[in-house]
Amino acid sequence: MSSLAREPRGWLLMLAIGLIALNMRGPLVAVAPVIAQLEDDLGFTPVELGFLTGIPVLCFALAAPLASLAGRKLGPEFAITLTLLGVLFGVLVRSAGGGALVMLGTVILGVAITIGNIVVPLIIRRDFTPARQGAAMGTYTAALNIGSFLTSMVSAPLAELLGWRPAIAASGLFAVAAAAVWAIAVGRRAFIPAAVPAADPRRPGKLTSRWITAALTFGFAGQAFSYYGVTAWLPSLLSDELGMAPAAAGAGSSLFQILAIVGGLGVPLAARFASTTAVGLALGLLWLTVPVGLLLAPELWWLWCSFGGVAQGGGITLIFLAIIRLARDQASAARMSAVVQGTGYSFGAVAPTLLGYVHGTTGAWTGPLLMILCSVAAFILGTALSLRRVPKPH
Repeated sequence: MSSLAREPRGWLLMLAIGLIALNMRGPLVAVAPVIAQLEDDLGFTPVELGFLTGIPVLCFALAAPLASLAGRKLGPEFAITLTLLGVLFGVLVRSAGGGALVMLGTVILGVAITIGNIVVPLIIRRDFTPARQGAAMGTYTAALNIGSFLTSMVSAPLAELLGWRPAIAASGLFAVAAAAVWAIAVGRRAFIPAAVPAADPRRPGKLTSRWITAALTFGFAGQAFSYYGVTAWLPSLLSDELGMAPAAAGAGSSLFQILAIVGGLGVPLAARFASTTAVGLALGLLWLTVPVGLLLAPELWWLWCSFGGVAQGGGITLIFLAIIRLARDQASAARMSAVVQGTGYSFGAVAPTLLGYVHGTTGAWTGPLLMILCSVAAFILGTALSLRRVPKPH
């Protein structure tokens, strides 16, 4: 176990992980508040705009094996450095030219962030004691949503003041800050590739069966489908069903995002007093309130959005914690994470299009909400089958 987990520098590493997380979603959501200006300035069609917002999630799915390989062959410290440099480069490319560069920069961002998606849990697994892994993972997932929230809040005012290019480039400041703290936290290891040692087959350790990996993958697919589906269509649903103005409907979506911080930080605390299975079932019940509540009592949207926000932030925290505690070593943790995230994000990538197609075909939101209900059920089933094997921290 690294000494970072047992001495004051561990808090520096925790700070670095939080700053890294600000880069893992924030630059991606910077485009949404300025989408109208992109459409006017670059002549993007609605199909191209849809593809632009879907590129990062496709990268999360398709580039996961490559990201896992980078983490194993280059070492997690150097891989995180690549992530931050890739984010900064992608942000600059995206804001530097026409439509082709916007697309190219978004692809660079997606691939760079995919590496971080895989590698950050490996850092947490290796450098923090089991008792502190939950706090580190909670900090990471909470900061994911803080980055999204801050970027969403700032991008539109910046675009009005300076134009859309400086507005979406501003998120690169997160990468600069994170890179500086990361270099201080891990020293020269941030700049030197070092492969992760291969697992010794004779070494005793926790055996993670294929069915546990499959169950976690099934649960994460349900989580990702639900999250990206709700994120994409919640404002439209509130506008259609309740006649809410776009600004008010957007507030509902913001509530869903910002309360994920409560879930991310609350899950590790709850796991100290209850089994991970019980925590997973509680999050599943909170998730269920979103489709069921919007079907039966949409006027209480603020309550369902709040419960759903806690559930989505807690769900990803719980699944990532399960991966790092069930894997027998760093190499197997990287492979397991690649399978779970690669498959899960594949389902997340198709959710907005599929739900939009069903809504457009039926002219109602009942069908999409029933599909969200099924994906939440997948989250509950997958986590129930896998989390009972997760050891309690000591």
